[in-house]
Formats: sequence, structure tokens, C-alpha cells
Amino acid sequence: MSQRIEDYALIGDTHTAGLVGRDGSLDWLCVPRFDSGACFAALLGTPENGRWLLAPASGGAATRRYYSEASLVLVQEWDTPEGSVRVTDFMPLRHNRPRVFRMVEGLSGHVRMQTELLVRFEYGSQIPWVVQTAEGIRAVAGPDALVLESPVPLEGEHMRHRADFEVRQGESLSFRLQWEPSFQDGVGDLDADRALEETLSYWANWSSRLNEVHGEWESMVQRSLLVLKALTYAPTGGIVAAPTTSLPEAIGGPRNWDYRYCWVRDATLTIDDLVQAGCREEAKDWLWWLVRAAAGNPAQLQIMYGVAGERRLPELEMDWLDGYEGSKPVRLGNAAALQFQLDVYGELMEAIDLARTHGIDADGAIWDLQVAVLEFVEAHWDRPDQGIWELRGPPQALVYSRVMAWVAMDRGVKAIEKHGLEGPLERWRSVRDAIHEQVCERGFNRRLGTFTQAYGSEELDASLLMLPLVGFLPIQDPRVVGTVEAVQRELLSDGFVLRYRNSSGVDGLAGDEGTFLPCSLWLVSCLALMGRVDEARELMERVVGVANDLGLFAEEYDTRRGRLVGNFPQAFTHVAFINAARHLAAAVAAAG
Repeated sequence: MSQRIEDYALIGDTHTAGLVGRDGSLDWLCVPRFDSGACFAALLGTPENGRWLLAPASGGAATRRYYSEASLVLVQEWDTPEGSVRVTDFMPLRHNRPRVFRMVEGLSGHVRMQTELLVRFEYGSQIPWVVQTAEGIRAVAGPDALVLESPVPLEGEHMRHRADFEVRQGESLSFRLQWEPSFQDGVGDLDADRALEETLSYWANWSSRLNEVHGEWESMVQRSLLVLKALTYAPTGGIVAAPTTSLPEAIGGPRNWDYRYCWVRDATLTIDDLVQAGCREEAKDWLWWLVRAAAGNPAQLQIMYGVAGERRLPELEMDWLDGYEGSKPVRLGNAAALQFQLDVYGELMEAIDLARTHGIDADGAIWDLQVAVLEFVEAHWDRPDQGIWELRGPPQALVYSRVMAWVAMDRGVKAIEKHGLEGPLERWRSVRDAIHEQVCERGFNRRLGTFTQAYGSEELDASLLMLPLVGFLPIQDPRVVGTVEAVQRELLSDGFVLRYRNSSGVDGLAGDEGTFLPCSLWLVSCLALMGRVDEARELMERVVGVANDLGLFAEEYDTRRGRLVGNFPQAFTHVAFINAARHLAAAVAAAG
């Protein structure tokens, strides 16, 4: 059975990423890209679906673990009755092939160690042919090959290879695993010590460029920025929502989605976070990924794309995998890519506006694309849709979607008024104002004193917390205050915020889900902007308390089980955390 989600740590090389458990098992790795087939899929099944274990033979969880400095170099240490040992895991920044290094060091005494390698390509479904080499083993299946260079002899058959060995104080051993196309030999060489030095140097140099973060959450903000960088596909600049698929939103339930793609809506706050942190190149690369992906007929704009902008992401079920703690189905691909979600047009326009405001060149062809998008929004802003939560029920007139249609038109007007671009200013102002008037008239329930999820509905939706954050209404507007207080009253569950309550079956799926951490952080931002600093800090501390010991967040938190749930680590949560930390720091400064 897999470990708790919070027991995993992230390693990566800005092309792909893996998850290493406290027990020393690398249980998830897709190569050569984030969205490639997994060669280790024990996370979603059993060790027989592929993993690489390296730990004391006595087993057990690491006594302590941490990232070396401001990096993705993971260090885990075990204290055993015989002695102590350190295992350092990392993926060097991509030279030619993805590589995983695992370095074992004896700290004291002598520790009996074990390693076990089970390679299963294509998400645990393909058993490779494995041959012994002078350095270790080479596993091949179809187009894929994995080569393990081992400092100790491995025993086993083509199904499983393992070794037991001892490490004494002062001794060190290094393992190297490399993926390569099966029709090519490995290219180049990189020894472990040099690889470690280069990897630490890269992350140190990158982190040194970050602007100083003020406030009490400085170290976690830096870790969140490192996560965003780690989830960036370096060749294109696209940022995946998470490196995993099908980690459940409710353990044992069907809400299991593939998040190894790039969502348009994630771009808005991410670009702002990156620029304010001093990561202008990353923000520019993300913007241009976004523009390339969105290029074409605005009617065909998708909510998500592959890391290189791929549009076809067909959803399949991998029935040979048992699922994380029995949570099925396990999905490959995401059918929500085909949904009509009106809000993404606003988020696209907001992302470009933020880039332009920060001095990143966004004119020329980008403005031509924006004009085409605005013409589409003019004609379709009152069309029902599936919305930000990708509801699999019937389309509705969702309030947040209409608000983001207003954002699209507002940012178009702003581009003309503030940046001197050419367009039909008066017509777009008229459309913008019409959307605003309709949302305030039909989306606000006067009896309840709050905006609601959809026109004519009495259901609440935590996405409504974004209304003041995108400038639809001022934070002190009574309708915004009423909405924030309604969310606190109706959507808080054990101190965390639900996206919505599914009692009406609005999302088209059975069962419930965990509390949604980005929404909890949006509430922190709203409370901070309202000057309710004590409430904001209390909620912030509660959210920080559910991050794992390495500062990593999943998408959701199961308050009943006291566990993280959903895909991990989740970019959307880390983006919301950075924003909440910034808003809270500003509120504290203003109050003090």
C-alpha cells in the first residue's frame, strides 16, 4: 500500500519529476516528460507496478529529511540500532537524458542496506526485458530503456533485481538510473559528485535571483517558488498543475484526475507571482507558452494543454492499477479539456494584462490574439458553461464565469486606455458594463445577502472569493463582505474552505471531496485585504499546519482523516499560498 501523500517528497529536473517516500522508495516517475508513461507507478498500485527502494534493511520511515539548502536535492537520514545512514536523492538539470542519482553515506556505525528495482513501463502495465551489464542492468520495453549503474552486485531475474549491502561510517556509494530511447545508447557521462555539485549550484544560483520576501512566511514562499520552477517544463515554459495523476480528492472515491497538464487559468496568478519574485524570464516563458497554446480560433480555446501545447488529451482508465488506497478509476488524460469554460477567456486576458503591466512585451501578435478573444467573448459571454471546477453536470449560468467574462472585457478596455493599443473602446466598455450589471442583478441573492454559485441558485461557491481579487467589486463593498461572511458561515468545514457543497449533485459525481486549500488561501487574502488581520493569520496558520514537513501542499485536505488528498504537489495551492502570504504581509505592515 502507498504511503500517505504527505510522506512523499518531490525531486525533479524541470522536465519531469518523481516522488520519494519516507521509506526510501521512489514510487512515481514519468520519463522523459511529466506526461510520459510512468516507469514507477507503485504510488497508484503496488510495488509490482514499479518502484525503486533504497533504505536500511530494517525498514521504517526516515528519522529526518530535508532539502539541501534552497534546492530540490532531497536528504533522508535513518538512525538504526547499528548506526546512522544518509541517502541523498536528486535529478540533475537535464543534460541529455533524465537521470536519478541516489547517494548512500555512512554517518556512524554500520548499517545493513537494501535496494530493490522493479521497472514497469507504461504505468505498471509493461514488464521489460532486463539484461545484466558490467555496471548494473538495462531494462527495455518498446521505445523505452532504463539503465541502472549500481556500485553493488544485483541479483534477480528480469522481473525484479535487488541487493543487500553494508555501509560503514565514512563510506559512500552512488547509484545512477538513466532513461534513454531503447534504440539509442546512452549519451555522455556524469559522475555523482559532479552531478550533485552542478545541481546544488543551479538551484543556489536560481534562488539567489529571487526578490526578498517579507513577512513571517518567507521560507515557505521560497519553497513554493521552487515548486513552481520544478513543475515548469523547461523546453516550452509550460507549468504543469501537478506531476501526478489520480491521487484522490476523497480516498476510495472516483474524483481522480490527471493533472500533468498546463491549465490556462493557472497562468494569471502565476505570472504575477513570478514577476514579483524576480523571475521575469520564467514569467515571459510561461506567457509565450500560453499565447502559443491559445493561438487559433478563440472558439477552440481549451482550458488545458499538454506541456508543449498539445490539444488532444483523451481520457482513459487504467484498470490494471488498483488506485491510491483503492481509489478508482485511475485516469490517463483529462476529458475536461473538451469542456466549455467561459472563465478561461478572462484568465487569459488577465495573464496578458499582468505581463504587460510588469513591462513584459505583449503587443503585436499577442494583441491580435486578444482582439479575436474579445470578439468571441462579446458574442458568447452569456452562454452557460461548466466553470472553474470543471463540473460534469449540465452547463449553468455560473457567476464566477460571468465575472471572468467581465475581466476579459475590462482588460481589453484597459489595454486601450492605459497602454495605447487600438480597438473599439466604446463598444467594449458597453459590453463590460452590461456584464457587470447582469451579474450584480442576477448573481446576487438579496435575501441571503451573498453572490451565489449560479443565477437563480441559493448554493454558495468559494470561487466567489475571487470577485474582489480580480477587481470586480471593492473589498469593502457590502455585497463582497456579505459573500465572504457567507462563505465563512456555509462553506467552512473544520476550519477549512470547501469549494461548494454537493448536496444537489451539481458536479455530476457521487460523493464528496476534501476541503480545497486554494480556496482557504483565497479567504486568507480576502480577510487580509479587509483588514481582518487576526482572522487571516489564524486561517493562514491552519493551512500552513497541513503542509508536509518539506513545505509541500496537495490540492485538498481531508479534515476527518487529517490527511492531504488530491494531486501532489499542487501548483495552484502553492500559487495561492504565495499570494496569501503577500496580502497578509501587506496587511500586517499597514496595521502596524
